[in-house]
Amino acid sequence: MAAGIPNSLTPSLNPNNNNNQTTFSFSSPFTRTQFALNRTLSSYSFPIIKSRRNLNVIKCSVSTTEIATEQKSTLVRRNDIRNIAIVAHVDHGKTTLVDAMLRQAKVFRDNQVVEDRIMDSNDLERERGITILSKNTSITYKDTKMNIIDTPGHSDFGGEVERVLNMVEGILLVVDSVEGPMPQTRFVLKKALEFGHAVVVVVNKVDRPSARPEFVINSTFELFIELNASDEQCDFQAVYAIGLSGKAGLSPDNLANDLGPLFETIIRCIPGPKIKKDGSLQMLVTSTEYDEHKGKIAIGRLHAGVLNRGMDVRICTSDDACRFGKVSELFVFEKFFRAPAESVEAGDICAVCGIGDIQIGETIADKNDGKALPAIRVEEPTVKMAFSINTSPFVGREGKYVTSRNLRERLYREIERNLAMKVEDGETADTFLVSGRGTLHITILIENMRRENFEFMVGPPKVINKRVDEKLLEPYEIATVEVPEEHMGSVVELLGKRRGQMFDMQGLGSEGTTLLKYKIPTRGLLGLRNAILTASRGTAILNTIFDSYGPWAGEMSTRDLGSLVAFEDGTSTSYALASSQERGQLFIKPGAEVYKGQIVGIHQRPGDLALNVCKKKAATNVRSNKEVSVVLDTPLDYSLDDCIEYIQEDELVEVTPKSIRMCKNPKMNKKGR
Repeated sequence: MAAGIPNSLTPSLNPNNNNNQTTFSFSSPFTRTQFALNRTLSSYSFPIIKSRRNLNVIKCSVSTTEIATEQKSTLVRRNDIRNIAIVAHVDHGKTTLVDAMLRQAKVFRDNQVVEDRIMDSNDLERERGITILSKNTSITYKDTKMNIIDTPGHSDFGGEVERVLNMVEGILLVVDSVEGPMPQTRFVLKKALEFGHAVVVVVNKVDRPSARPEFVINSTFELFIELNASDEQCDFQAVYAIGLSGKAGLSPDNLANDLGPLFETIIRCIPGPKIKKDGSLQMLVTSTEYDEHKGKIAIGRLHAGVLNRGMDVRICTSDDACRFGKVSELFVFEKFFRAPAESVEAGDICAVCGIGDIQIGETIADKNDGKALPAIRVEEPTVKMAFSINTSPFVGREGKYVTSRNLRERLYREIERNLAMKVEDGETADTFLVSGRGTLHITILIENMRRENFEFMVGPPKVINKRVDEKLLEPYEIATVEVPEEHMGSVVELLGKRRGQMFDMQGLGSEGTTLLKYKIPTRGLLGLRNAILTASRGTAILNTIFDSYGPWAGEMSTRDLGSLVAFEDGTSTSYALASSQERGQLFIKPGAEVYKGQIVGIHQRPGDLALNVCKKKAATNVRSNKEVSVVLDTPLDYSLDDCIEYIQEDELVEVTPKSIRMCKNPKMNKKGR
């Protein structure tokens, strides 16, 4: 044993292990604290973790520990089912790993053509390459049904993760073999530990050239301790995998040719659901879907009793308000589809049809003596944006839904499904304030609405401040930036201007990349993504996660340059744009229709500048004024996200199904230079 290991941390033989393999156990409740205080000393921190990792631990203490409750005698374990959520930071290979699990569980026919990232079924998810909505599937391995929930990895969709954790008993925490734990990793792990869930750590992409699995395991263990995990939870099982190739193993140097070790670990380390087999029916609705033929579909896990098709039920809320309904159809998740079922027993995840007014967080309970389960709670939003009807001269040209009534109905329909979002009426009848976890959270809603033929305007994002004890508090976030060393200086300077405070810096493997960690006000993040890409020539990667509310950081400027604004209505000409491009960078091409007040470019100086981009060349003397070829710069192509980041207090983004324009807010009447 390495020098310096406290006596209370002793090796013991596991009597249930035929191979007599050694595991470490804590013999006193203070050991983990002592161990945490000294974990920076390599003399015994790293050897211990290394020993755990290489010994292929068979016993998972977290799965064998029973929680003592008054109702323990009435609770039973279902060993034929495992309910798990796969959680990870964005781009750590979560959805790709689910693909491999589905393929190896023979979910698809041998001759079936299957796209990559099959769980990302939404068009927007495929276009952006991220998971936005959590989705259910199931596989069967050795007579054990595994209900798998694929969750989003981006911090703005943390509400989706918080909801589904109510449905599972354990999580697969997927961590990249180079990057290690990232901001979203910390967030989802914290939530899972609060629920008391079992955790299996999957170190993915171990085939990367600069993979450092030992460092990743140590960093993950330190994260468990920082989040006050119990001794049993700290004794997690690590699995090493290559999700793209569908390989896994209990050692990074000895991977099997399939995911068998991962499936075995799930069955061994994640307990089956604890249920009240003979209790009254209770099912907590954690998500809803809509089908054109079946109507609203409620999805959740059955906590107690048996649910039958055609059964009369009571729908209960946390405030003891109840109503009655009937289950018209019942489904369970089999492989990649919903399969009809006559009845579902407690512990399984199912989908219920026939209750048209069901809401997330309500409980489907027994008709006679049903009681509500605790409601789902999610963290408060930190950013808000104003939605209003389109008031530009081009209103109604492209969209179908343009009135405030259409806008109100659509926004309030969204908050029925999206618990992390809030909608409230604005100062005028045609304005609504939408609050969310971040700009991306709200931008996805905007993108979905424009695809549904809505036409409207949105204002700039604003942070939601709080006032506690007469002190103004604002939200702070943890920002991590991966940047090549040659661009690190400009990125550090940029973050410093936005009141960011660096608290960690480390090199990433042999790729010449540095990882910077900052605590920064949410205000400073508005428009930061584009600025960092510009400063690093497109090489930096920015990730953020909400941390806490803190003191107001003071004034800061997020944009130094003004806008170029159209002087009049009309069609832009090459002649006018040739002289206009000397004033800055343009957004429009020749032949584009513009209106007075529309933003057509970025001014090269602070302050706005009005331009006539529709001016035509005078043709008084054709022979002396022969045409000269005009060379125009390529206009900037700003996406919806870019426009949201660009606009300031007196500007708006006009959103239509075919176009995205920016304009000055006519209500503010702010004069340019």
